[in-house]
Amino acid sequence: MKTPLRGLWLSGLAGAFFASLVTLPGLGIGTLWDNSETAYAEVAREILRTGDPIVMHFNGTPWFIQPPLYFWIAALFAKFLGMTSFAFRLPSALATIGIGTLVGVATARMIGTRAAVLATLILSASLLHSIIGRLAIMDALLDFGIVWAIFAWVRAIREGDATSSFLAWIALALGVLAKGPIALVIVALVIIPWAWWERQSGVQQYTPTRAGLLSGVLIFALITVPWYVMLSARAGYSALGTLLGHYSVGRYLGIIENQSGPIWYYLPVLVLGFFPWFAFVIPALVSAWNRRNDVSASLERLLIVWSIVPLVFFSLAQTKLPNYIALEMPALAIAVAMWFIRVAELDNRRTALAWSALVPLSILAIALAGVRFSQAMQFGDAFKSLTDLMIKLGIIIAIGAVLCMLLLIKRVSVLFAPWALAGATFGALFVIAFVGLPLVEQFKPIPQLAAVIERERRPGDIVAIQSLGGSNGLIFYTRPHVVTLDAPDDLKPNAQNDPRLVICAAPRAFVVTSQHRPAFDPTYGRNRRVLAKAANAILYLYDGPACL
Repeated sequence: MKTPLRGLWLSGLAGAFFASLVTLPGLGIGTLWDNSETAYAEVAREILRTGDPIVMHFNGTPWFIQPPLYFWIAALFAKFLGMTSFAFRLPSALATIGIGTLVGVATARMIGTRAAVLATLILSASLLHSIIGRLAIMDALLDFGIVWAIFAWVRAIREGDATSSFLAWIALALGVLAKGPIALVIVALVIIPWAWWERQSGVQQYTPTRAGLLSGVLIFALITVPWYVMLSARAGYSALGTLLGHYSVGRYLGIIENQSGPIWYYLPVLVLGFFPWFAFVIPALVSAWNRRNDVSASLERLLIVWSIVPLVFFSLAQTKLPNYIALEMPALAIAVAMWFIRVAELDNRRTALAWSALVPLSILAIALAGVRFSQAMQFGDAFKSLTDLMIKLGIIIAIGAVLCMLLLIKRVSVLFAPWALAGATFGALFVIAFVGLPLVEQFKPIPQLAAVIERERRPGDIVAIQSLGGSNGLIFYTRPHVVTLDAPDDLKPNAQNDPRLVICAAPRAFVVTSQHRPAFDPTYGRNRRVLAKAANAILYLYDGPACL
Protein backbone atom coordinates (compact mmCIF):
# COMPACT_ATOMS: atom_id res chain seq x y z
CA MET A 1 0.00 0.00 0.00
CA LYS A 2 1.31 3.41 -0.96
CA THR A 3 2.25 5.63 1.97
CA PRO A 4 0.33 8.93 1.88
CA LEU A 5 2.23 12.18 1.49
CA ARG A 6 1.50 13.10 5.11
CA GLY A 7 3.25 9.89 6.24
CA LEU A 8 6.31 10.71 4.13
CA TRP A 9 6.51 14.20 5.63
CA LEU A 10 6.09 12.83 9.16
CA SER A 11 8.83 10.23 8.64
CA GLY A 12 11.23 12.75 7.13
CA LEU A 13 10.64 15.25 9.92
CA ALA A 14 11.12 12.51 12.53
CA GLY A 15 14.44 11.55 10.96
CA ALA A 16 15.59 15.17 10.91
CA PHE A 17 14.45 15.73 14.51
CA PHE A 18 16.19 12.66 15.96
CA ALA A 19 19.39 13.46 14.05
CA SER A 20 19.26 17.04 15.31
CA LEU A 21 19.05 15.78 18.89
CA VAL A 22 22.39 13.98 18.63
CA THR A 23 24.29 16.51 16.51
CA LEU A 24 23.32 20.10 17.29
CA PRO A 25 23.26 20.28 21.13
CA GLY A 26 26.72 21.29 22.33
CA LEU A 27 28.17 21.03 18.82
CA GLY A 28 30.55 23.92 19.42
CA ILE A 29 31.68 22.82 22.89
CA GLY A 30 35.39 22.20 23.23
CA THR A 31 38.28 22.66 20.85
CA LEU A 32 38.71 20.60 17.69
CA TRP A 33 40.23 17.15 17.97
CA ASP A 34 43.64 16.49 16.55
CA ASN A 35 44.45 15.02 14.07
CA SER A 36 41.74 15.05 11.38
CA GLU A 37 39.45 17.80 12.69
CA THR A 38 42.19 20.38 13.01
CA ALA A 39 43.74 19.41 9.67
CA TYR A 40 40.48 19.72 7.73
CA ALA A 41 39.46 22.91 9.53
CA GLU A 42 42.85 24.40 8.69
CA VAL A 43 42.40 23.57 5.00
CA ALA A 44 39.02 25.33 5.10
CA ARG A 45 40.53 28.29 6.97
CA GLU A 46 43.28 28.66 4.37
CA ILE A 47 40.66 28.98 1.63
CA LEU A 48 39.63 32.21 3.33
CA ARG A 49 43.23 33.23 4.01
CA THR A 50 44.47 32.65 0.46
CA GLY A 51 41.23 33.40 -1.38
CA ASP A 52 41.83 30.23 -3.42
CA PRO A 53 38.94 27.68 -3.54
CA ILE A 54 40.56 25.58 -6.29
CA VAL A 55 43.95 24.53 -4.89
CA MET A 56 43.55 23.50 -1.27
CA HIS A 57 46.34 24.56 1.10
CA PHE A 58 47.58 23.24 4.44
CA ASN A 59 50.29 24.88 6.52
CA GLY A 60 50.81 27.36 3.71
CA THR A 61 51.56 24.76 1.02
CA PRO A 62 49.36 23.09 -1.67
CA TRP A 63 47.43 20.07 -0.38
CA PHE A 64 46.09 17.31 -2.67
CA ILE A 65 44.58 14.74 -0.31
CA GLN A 66 40.77 15.23 -0.41
CA PRO A 67 38.25 16.80 -2.80
CA PRO A 68 36.88 20.25 -1.92
CA LEU A 69 33.18 19.97 -0.97
CA TYR A 70 33.60 19.87 2.80
CA PHE A 71 36.19 22.65 2.72
CA TRP A 72 34.00 24.92 0.60
CA ILE A 73 31.03 24.52 2.93
CA ALA A 74 33.12 24.80 6.11
CA ALA A 75 34.88 27.92 4.81
CA LEU A 76 31.50 29.48 4.03
CA PHE A 77 30.22 28.79 7.55
CA ALA A 78 33.48 30.01 9.09
CA LYS A 79 33.24 33.25 7.11
CA PHE A 80 29.87 34.07 8.65
CA LEU A 81 30.07 32.26 12.01
CA GLY A 82 33.76 32.75 12.79
CA MET A 83 36.63 30.29 13.18
CA THR A 84 34.74 28.23 15.73
CA SER A 85 34.32 24.54 16.40
CA PHE A 86 30.61 24.97 15.68
CA ALA A 87 31.23 26.41 12.21
CA PHE A 88 33.63 23.67 11.16
CA ARG A 89 31.44 20.86 12.54
CA LEU A 90 28.16 22.20 11.16
CA PRO A 91 28.57 20.64 7.66
CA SER A 92 28.71 17.17 9.22
CA ALA A 93 25.75 17.86 11.47
CA LEU A 94 23.61 19.08 8.58
CA ALA A 95 24.63 16.11 6.42
CA THR A 96 23.67 13.74 9.25
CA ILE A 97 20.31 15.48 9.60
CA GLY A 98 19.91 15.02 5.86
CA ILE A 99 20.66 11.30 6.17
CA GLY A 100 17.99 10.97 8.87
CA THR A 101 15.49 12.69 6.59
CA LEU A 102 16.36 10.45 3.63
CA VAL A 103 16.08 7.27 5.70
CA GLY A 104 12.71 8.37 7.04
CA VAL A 105 11.20 9.24 3.67
CA ALA A 106 12.63 6.26 1.77
CA THR A 107 11.67 3.70 4.42
CA ALA A 108 8.16 5.15 4.71
CA ARG A 109 7.75 4.97 0.94
CA MET A 110 8.84 1.32 0.83
CA ILE A 111 7.22 -0.21 3.94
CA GLY A 112 5.36 2.41 5.96
CA THR A 113 5.57 5.21 8.49
CA ARG A 114 5.86 3.10 11.64
CA ALA A 115 9.00 1.32 10.48
CA ALA A 116 10.42 4.58 9.09
CA VAL A 117 10.11 6.49 12.37
CA LEU A 118 11.59 3.58 14.31
CA ALA A 119 14.48 3.24 11.83
CA THR A 120 15.39 6.92 12.12
CA LEU A 121 15.24 6.66 15.92
CA ILE A 122 17.62 3.67 15.94
CA LEU A 123 19.96 5.27 13.39
CA SER A 124 20.32 8.51 15.35
CA ALA A 125 20.84 6.63 18.61
CA SER A 126 23.77 4.60 17.24
CA LEU A 127 27.23 5.56 18.45
CA LEU A 128 29.33 5.85 15.26
CA HIS A 129 26.61 7.66 13.31
CA SER A 130 26.17 10.27 16.04
CA ILE A 131 29.93 10.75 16.48
CA ILE A 132 30.59 11.34 12.77
CA GLY A 133 27.74 13.85 12.76
CA ARG A 134 29.62 15.90 15.36
CA LEU A 135 33.09 15.94 13.78
CA ALA A 136 34.71 18.37 11.35
CA ILE A 137 35.38 15.69 8.73
CA MET A 138 33.93 14.95 5.30
CA ASP A 139 32.60 11.44 5.96
CA ALA A 140 29.07 12.59 6.84
CA LEU A 141 28.87 14.42 3.50
CA LEU A 142 30.10 11.30 1.68
CA ASP A 143 27.57 9.13 3.50
CA PHE A 144 24.80 11.60 2.70
CA GLY A 145 25.62 11.40 -1.00
CA ILE A 146 25.80 7.59 -0.91
CA VAL A 147 22.53 7.13 1.01
CA TRP A 148 20.75 9.61 -1.26
CA ALA A 149 22.08 7.92 -4.40
CA ILE A 150 21.16 4.41 -3.21
CA PHE A 151 17.57 5.33 -2.35
CA ALA A 152 17.18 7.34 -5.56
CA TRP A 153 18.44 4.48 -7.74
CA VAL A 154 16.17 2.03 -5.89
CA ARG A 155 13.13 4.15 -6.66
CA ALA A 156 14.21 4.70 -10.26
CA ILE A 157 14.66 0.97 -10.85
CA ARG A 158 11.52 -0.09 -8.95
CA GLU A 159 9.15 2.57 -10.24
CA GLY A 160 10.76 3.91 -13.39
CA ASP A 161 10.85 7.38 -11.90
CA ALA A 162 12.97 9.58 -14.19
CA THR A 163 13.33 12.31 -11.58
CA SER A 164 14.83 9.84 -9.10
CA SER A 165 17.40 8.77 -11.68
CA PHE A 166 18.32 12.41 -12.25
CA LEU A 167 18.62 13.00 -8.48
CA ALA A 168 20.79 9.89 -8.11
CA TRP A 169 23.38 11.39 -10.46
CA ILE A 170 23.37 14.64 -8.47
CA ALA A 171 23.87 12.67 -5.24
CA LEU A 172 26.74 10.74 -6.79
CA ALA A 173 28.36 13.99 -7.87
CA LEU A 174 28.15 15.37 -4.33
CA GLY A 175 29.67 12.15 -2.98
CA VAL A 176 32.56 12.36 -5.45
CA LEU A 177 33.20 16.00 -4.55
CA ALA A 178 33.10 15.04 -0.87
CA LYS A 179 35.59 12.17 -0.94
CA GLY A 180 36.34 11.04 -4.45
CA PRO A 181 35.43 8.04 -6.65
CA ILE A 182 34.70 5.85 -3.61
CA ALA A 183 31.14 7.22 -3.75
CA LEU A 184 30.65 5.70 -7.22
CA VAL A 185 32.21 2.40 -6.14
CA ILE A 186 30.06 1.93 -3.03
CA VAL A 187 26.79 2.83 -4.75
CA ALA A 188 27.61 0.44 -7.60
CA LEU A 189 28.52 -2.33 -5.13
CA VAL A 190 25.08 -1.98 -3.55
CA ILE A 191 22.80 -1.22 -6.49
CA ILE A 192 24.17 -3.66 -9.10
CA PRO A 193 23.93 -6.85 -6.93
CA TRP A 194 20.56 -5.72 -5.58
CA ALA A 195 19.15 -5.07 -9.08
CA TRP A 196 20.41 -8.48 -10.25
CA TRP A 197 18.82 -10.15 -7.23
CA GLU A 198 15.56 -8.31 -7.90
CA ARG A 199 15.50 -9.64 -11.45
CA GLN A 200 16.21 -13.18 -10.25
CA SER A 201 13.28 -12.84 -7.84
CA GLY A 202 10.89 -11.93 -10.64
CA VAL A 203 10.45 -8.27 -9.73
CA GLN A 204 9.62 -5.89 -12.56
CA GLN A 205 12.38 -3.38 -13.19
CA TYR A 206 12.70 -0.23 -15.24
CA THR A 207 15.80 0.51 -17.27
CA PRO A 208 16.73 4.18 -17.74
CA THR A 209 16.29 5.41 -21.30
CA ARG A 210 19.34 6.35 -23.30
CA ALA A 211 18.35 10.01 -23.15
CA GLY A 212 17.81 9.82 -19.41
CA LEU A 213 21.15 8.09 -18.88
CA LEU A 214 23.03 10.63 -21.02
CA SER A 215 21.38 13.57 -19.26
CA GLY A 216 22.26 12.05 -15.87
CA VAL A 217 25.89 11.54 -16.84
CA LEU A 218 25.95 15.10 -18.19
CA ILE A 219 24.70 16.66 -14.95
CA PHE A 220 27.17 14.50 -13.00
CA ALA A 221 30.01 15.75 -15.21
CA LEU A 222 28.87 19.37 -14.99
CA ILE A 223 29.02 19.20 -11.19
CA THR A 224 32.25 17.24 -10.74
CA VAL A 225 34.53 17.83 -13.73
CA PRO A 226 35.07 21.62 -13.56
CA TRP A 227 36.96 21.53 -10.26
CA TYR A 228 39.18 18.65 -11.38
CA VAL A 229 39.94 20.45 -14.65
CA MET A 230 40.74 23.71 -12.88
CA LEU A 231 42.91 21.88 -10.35
CA SER A 232 44.88 20.24 -13.15
CA ALA A 233 45.27 23.59 -14.96
CA ARG A 234 46.51 25.30 -11.81
CA ALA A 235 48.62 22.61 -10.15
CA GLY A 236 49.37 20.20 -12.99
CA TYR A 237 48.33 16.62 -13.65
CA SER A 238 50.60 15.42 -10.87
CA ALA A 239 48.16 16.97 -8.36
CA LEU A 240 45.34 14.96 -9.92
CA GLY A 241 47.49 11.85 -9.82
CA THR A 242 48.21 12.38 -6.12
CA LEU A 243 44.54 12.96 -5.33
CA LEU A 244 43.01 10.13 -7.38
CA GLY A 245 45.98 7.78 -7.55
CA HIS A 246 47.80 7.84 -4.24
CA TYR A 247 45.00 8.96 -1.93
CA SER A 248 42.10 7.08 -3.59
CA VAL A 249 43.30 3.92 -5.34
CA GLY A 250 46.49 3.88 -3.26
CA ARG A 251 44.44 4.08 -0.06
CA TYR A 252 42.73 0.82 -1.01
CA LEU A 253 45.71 -1.07 -2.40
CA GLY A 254 48.28 0.23 0.09
CA ILE A 255 48.59 1.54 3.62
CA ILE A 256 48.31 5.30 4.06
CA GLU A 257 49.60 6.96 7.26
CA ASN A 258 49.97 3.61 9.06
CA GLN A 259 46.18 3.16 9.13
CA SER A 260 46.08 -0.61 8.69
CA GLY A 261 44.33 -3.53 10.34
CA PRO A 262 43.50 -7.23 10.02
CA ILE A 263 40.77 -8.49 7.71
CA TRP A 264 38.36 -8.73 10.67
CA TYR A 265 39.08 -5.10 11.67
CA TYR A 266 35.53 -3.89 11.01
CA LEU A 267 33.72 -6.55 13.04
CA PRO A 268 34.50 -4.96 16.43
CA VAL A 269 34.04 -1.55 14.79
CA LEU A 270 30.49 -2.54 13.87
CA VAL A 271 29.83 -3.82 17.38
CA LEU A 272 30.96 -0.56 18.96
CA GLY A 273 29.78 1.68 16.13
CA PHE A 274 26.24 0.33 16.17
CA PHE A 275 26.11 0.36 19.97
CA PRO A 276 23.71 -0.22 21.69
CA TRP A 277 21.81 -1.89 18.84
CA PHE A 278 24.51 -4.37 17.82
CA ALA A 279 22.76 -7.13 19.81
CA PHE A 280 19.86 -7.09 17.35
CA VAL A 281 21.84 -7.07 14.08
CA ILE A 282 22.16 -10.84 13.69
CA PRO A 283 18.48 -11.68 14.28
CA ALA A 284 17.45 -8.72 12.11
CA LEU A 285 19.58 -9.83 9.15
CA VAL A 286 18.52 -13.46 9.63
CA SER A 287 14.90 -12.32 9.55
CA ALA A 288 15.55 -10.37 6.35
CA TRP A 289 17.33 -13.38 4.83
CA ASN A 290 14.39 -15.67 5.60
CA ARG A 291 12.12 -13.37 3.57
CA ARG A 292 14.60 -12.75 0.76
CA ASN A 293 12.78 -14.82 -1.87
CA ASP A 294 9.42 -13.10 -1.49
CA VAL A 295 8.52 -10.95 -4.47
CA SER A 296 7.58 -8.13 -2.06
CA ALA A 297 10.89 -8.32 -0.15
CA SER A 298 12.82 -5.74 -2.20
CA LEU A 299 13.82 -3.81 0.90
CA GLU A 300 15.08 -6.94 2.65
CA ARG A 301 17.27 -7.80 -0.32
CA LEU A 302 18.59 -4.24 -0.42
CA LEU A 303 19.44 -4.30 3.29
CA ILE A 304 21.28 -7.61 3.01
CA VAL A 305 23.41 -6.40 0.10
CA TRP A 306 23.99 -3.00 1.70
CA SER A 307 25.06 -4.59 5.01
CA ILE A 308 27.40 -7.21 3.59
CA VAL A 309 28.99 -6.12 0.29
CA PRO A 310 30.55 -2.79 1.45
CA LEU A 311 31.73 -4.54 4.63
CA VAL A 312 33.59 -7.14 2.56
CA PHE A 313 34.95 -4.43 0.25
CA PHE A 314 36.41 -2.34 3.08
CA SER A 315 37.67 -5.42 4.93
CA LEU A 316 39.84 -6.24 1.91
CA ALA A 317 41.28 -2.71 1.77
CA GLN A 318 44.78 -2.20 3.08
CA THR A 319 44.03 1.17 4.70
CA LYS A 320 41.35 0.96 7.38
CA LEU A 321 39.58 3.56 9.51
CA PRO A 322 36.42 3.17 11.63
CA ASN A 323 34.53 5.95 9.84
CA TYR A 324 34.70 4.10 6.50
CA ILE A 325 32.03 1.67 7.67
CA ALA A 326 29.58 4.33 8.93
CA LEU A 327 27.68 4.10 5.64
CA GLU A 328 26.43 0.69 6.85
CA MET A 329 24.46 2.26 9.71
CA PRO A 330 21.30 3.23 7.76
CA ALA A 331 20.87 -0.31 6.43
CA LEU A 332 21.39 -1.86 9.87
CA ALA A 333 19.00 0.62 11.49
CA ILE A 334 16.21 -0.15 9.01
CA ALA A 335 16.76 -3.91 9.41
CA VAL A 336 16.59 -3.70 13.22
CA ALA A 337 13.46 -1.51 13.06
CA MET A 338 11.72 -4.06 10.81
CA TRP A 339 12.79 -6.85 13.15
CA PHE A 340 11.23 -5.15 16.18
CA ILE A 341 7.99 -4.74 14.25
CA ARG A 342 7.99 -8.44 13.31
CA VAL A 343 8.67 -9.40 16.92
CA ALA A 344 5.50 -7.52 17.87
CA GLU A 345 3.48 -8.96 15.00
CA LEU A 346 4.63 -12.58 15.41
CA ASP A 347 4.85 -12.44 19.22
CA ASN A 348 8.43 -13.72 19.15
CA ARG A 349 9.36 -12.05 22.42
CA ARG A 350 11.44 -14.85 23.90
CA THR A 351 14.06 -14.61 21.16
CA ALA A 352 14.07 -10.82 21.43
CA LEU A 353 14.66 -11.01 25.19
CA ALA A 354 17.60 -13.35 24.73
CA TRP A 355 19.30 -11.04 22.23
CA SER A 356 18.56 -7.89 24.25
CA ALA A 357 20.37 -9.40 27.26
CA LEU A 358 23.64 -8.91 25.34
CA VAL A 359 23.44 -5.14 25.81
CA PRO A 360 23.72 -4.95 29.64
CA LEU A 361 26.17 -7.85 29.63
CA SER A 362 28.44 -6.02 27.18
CA ILE A 363 28.23 -2.85 29.27
CA LEU A 364 29.27 -4.81 32.34
CA ALA A 365 32.21 -6.38 30.49
CA ILE A 366 33.39 -2.99 29.16
CA ALA A 367 33.08 -1.43 32.63
CA LEU A 368 35.11 -4.20 34.30
CA ALA A 369 37.79 -3.97 31.62
CA GLY A 370 37.96 -0.19 32.02
CA VAL A 371 38.32 -0.39 35.80
CA ARG A 372 41.05 -3.01 35.58
CA PHE A 373 42.88 -0.98 32.94
CA SER A 374 42.78 2.26 34.95
CA GLN A 375 44.00 0.41 38.05
CA ALA A 376 46.87 -1.17 36.16
CA MET A 377 47.94 2.12 34.58
CA GLN A 378 47.59 4.08 37.85
CA PHE A 379 46.14 7.17 36.21
CA GLY A 380 45.88 10.40 38.18
CA ASP A 381 42.84 12.21 39.54
CA ALA A 382 42.13 13.96 36.24
CA PHE A 383 41.71 10.66 34.43
CA LYS A 384 39.74 9.28 37.37
CA SER A 385 37.08 11.92 36.76
CA LEU A 386 36.73 10.63 33.20
CA THR A 387 36.50 7.06 34.47
CA ASP A 388 33.74 8.07 36.87
CA LEU A 389 31.88 9.75 34.02
CA MET A 390 32.17 6.63 31.83
CA ILE A 391 30.76 4.52 34.66
CA LYS A 392 27.78 6.86 34.96
CA LEU A 393 27.22 6.71 31.21
CA GLY A 394 27.32 2.92 31.39
CA ILE A 395 24.70 3.00 34.13
CA ILE A 396 22.43 5.21 32.02
CA ILE A 397 22.64 2.86 29.02
CA ALA A 398 22.24 -0.19 31.27
CA ILE A 399 19.02 1.26 32.71
CA GLY A 400 17.73 1.77 29.19
CA ALA A 401 18.70 -1.79 28.26
CA VAL A 402 16.89 -3.22 31.29
CA LEU A 403 13.79 -1.17 30.49
CA CYS A 404 14.01 -2.46 26.93
CA MET A 405 14.03 -6.03 28.23
CA LEU A 406 11.09 -5.37 30.56
CA LEU A 407 9.04 -3.88 27.74
CA LEU A 408 9.73 -6.94 25.60
CA ILE A 409 8.02 -9.17 28.16
CA LYS A 410 4.49 -8.14 27.13
CA ARG A 411 3.35 -8.11 23.53
CA VAL A 412 1.49 -4.80 23.84
CA SER A 413 4.68 -3.00 24.91
CA VAL A 414 7.18 -4.57 22.49
CA LEU A 415 7.35 -1.55 20.18
CA PHE A 416 8.10 0.73 23.13
CA ALA A 417 11.26 -1.28 23.91
CA PRO A 418 13.54 0.44 21.36
CA TRP A 419 12.28 3.82 22.52
CA ALA A 420 13.51 3.07 26.05
CA LEU A 421 16.97 2.09 24.78
CA ALA A 422 17.13 5.07 22.42
CA GLY A 423 16.05 7.44 25.18
CA ALA A 424 18.87 6.23 27.41
CA THR A 425 21.34 6.62 24.53
CA PHE A 426 20.18 10.17 23.83
CA GLY A 427 20.60 10.94 27.53
CA ALA A 428 24.13 9.52 27.53
CA LEU A 429 25.04 11.54 24.42
CA PHE A 430 23.77 14.72 26.09
CA VAL A 431 25.94 14.01 29.13
CA ILE A 432 28.95 13.45 26.88
CA ALA A 433 28.29 16.72 25.03
CA PHE A 434 27.77 18.96 28.04
CA VAL A 435 29.86 17.22 30.72
CA GLY A 436 32.38 14.93 29.01
CA LEU A 437 33.65 17.29 26.31
CA PRO A 438 34.49 20.15 28.70
CA LEU A 439 36.15 17.60 30.97
CA VAL A 440 38.55 16.33 28.32
CA GLU A 441 39.79 19.81 27.43
CA GLN A 442 42.42 19.47 30.15
CA PHE A 443 43.93 16.59 28.15
CA LYS A 444 44.38 18.80 25.05
CA PRO A 445 47.61 20.75 25.59
CA ILE A 446 47.99 22.18 22.08
CA PRO A 447 45.15 24.76 22.16
CA GLN A 448 46.33 26.03 25.56
CA LEU A 449 49.96 26.41 24.45
CA ALA A 450 48.95 27.86 21.08
CA ALA A 451 47.06 30.62 22.90
CA VAL A 452 50.29 31.55 24.70
CA ILE A 453 52.20 31.62 21.40
CA GLU A 454 49.63 33.87 19.74
CA ARG A 455 49.74 36.23 22.70
CA GLU A 456 53.56 36.46 22.75
CA ARG A 457 54.33 36.16 19.06
CA ARG A 458 56.13 38.87 17.09
CA PRO A 459 56.79 39.27 13.35
CA GLY A 460 59.63 37.00 12.22
CA ASP A 461 59.21 34.45 15.04
CA ILE A 462 59.28 30.72 14.23
CA VAL A 463 56.77 28.21 15.61
CA ALA A 464 57.75 24.54 15.78
CA ILE A 465 56.72 21.27 17.36
CA GLN A 466 59.07 18.46 18.34
CA SER A 467 58.61 14.87 19.52
CA LEU A 468 54.92 15.39 20.31
CA GLY A 469 51.64 14.66 18.57
CA GLY A 470 49.40 17.56 17.70
CA SER A 471 51.16 19.32 14.83
CA ASN A 472 47.86 19.79 12.96
CA GLY A 473 46.33 21.42 16.01
CA LEU A 474 49.30 23.76 16.43
CA ILE A 475 48.98 24.84 12.81
CA PHE A 476 45.26 25.50 13.23
CA TYR A 477 45.47 27.35 16.52
CA THR A 478 48.41 29.52 15.45
CA ARG A 479 49.25 30.78 11.96
CA PRO A 480 51.11 28.88 9.26
CA HIS A 481 53.94 28.02 8.78
CA VAL A 482 54.65 25.56 11.63
CA VAL A 483 57.80 23.41 11.44
CA THR A 484 57.91 19.81 12.67
CA LEU A 485 61.39 19.31 14.15
CA ASP A 486 63.38 16.11 14.27
CA ALA A 487 64.33 14.84 17.74
CA PRO A 488 67.37 16.61 19.27
CA ASP A 489 69.27 13.33 19.42
CA ASP A 490 68.53 12.40 15.79
CA LEU A 491 71.91 11.69 14.18
CA LYS A 492 70.73 12.42 10.63
CA PRO A 493 68.15 15.22 10.78
CA ASN A 494 66.38 16.41 7.67
CA ALA A 495 67.68 19.83 6.56
CA GLN A 496 64.22 21.39 6.75
CA ASN A 497 63.56 19.84 10.15
CA ASP A 498 67.00 20.12 11.75
CA PRO A 499 66.42 21.62 15.24
CA ARG A 500 69.67 23.62 15.12
CA LEU A 501 68.95 25.17 11.71
CA VAL A 502 65.33 26.02 12.52
CA ILE A 503 65.93 27.38 16.03
CA CYS A 504 68.86 29.46 14.80
CA ALA A 505 67.01 30.83 11.77
CA ALA A 506 64.96 33.52 13.53
CA PRO A 507 65.34 36.00 16.38
CA ARG A 508 62.96 33.89 18.47
CA ALA A 509 61.62 30.34 18.20
CA PHE A 510 58.60 28.91 20.01
CA VAL A 511 58.93 25.13 20.35
CA VAL A 512 56.13 22.91 21.67
CA THR A 513 57.50 19.59 22.82
CA SER A 514 57.12 16.81 25.37
CA GLN A 515 57.90 17.43 29.01
CA HIS A 516 59.87 14.17 28.95
CA ARG A 517 63.09 15.36 27.37
CA PRO A 518 65.94 13.18 26.06
CA ALA A 519 69.37 13.17 27.75
CA PHE A 520 70.83 15.10 24.82
CA ASP A 521 68.78 18.32 24.71
CA PRO A 522 71.01 21.24 23.58
CA THR A 523 70.05 24.92 23.50
CA TYR A 524 72.52 25.60 20.63
CA GLY A 525 73.96 28.48 22.64
CA ARG A 526 70.63 30.34 22.85
CA ASN A 527 68.56 31.20 25.90
CA ARG A 528 65.80 28.71 26.53
CA ARG A 529 63.01 29.36 28.99
CA VAL A 530 59.69 27.71 29.79
CA LEU A 531 56.66 29.80 28.84
CA ALA A 532 53.91 27.33 29.75
CA LYS A 533 53.07 23.73 30.50
CA ALA A 534 49.88 21.77 29.77
CA ALA A 535 49.21 18.06 30.29
CA ASN A 536 52.29 16.25 28.95
CA ALA A 537 53.52 19.17 26.82
CA ILE A 538 55.78 22.14 27.42
CA LEU A 539 56.34 25.38 25.49
CA TYR A 540 59.92 26.71 25.20
CA LEU A 541 61.02 30.07 23.90
CA TYR A 542 64.50 30.23 22.36
CA ASP A 543 65.93 33.73 22.07
CA GLY A 544 69.01 35.74 22.97
CA PRO A 545 72.44 35.40 21.37
CA ALA A 546 73.12 33.84 18.00
CA CYS A 547 73.74 30.12 17.84
CA LEU A 548 77.19 28.75 18.59
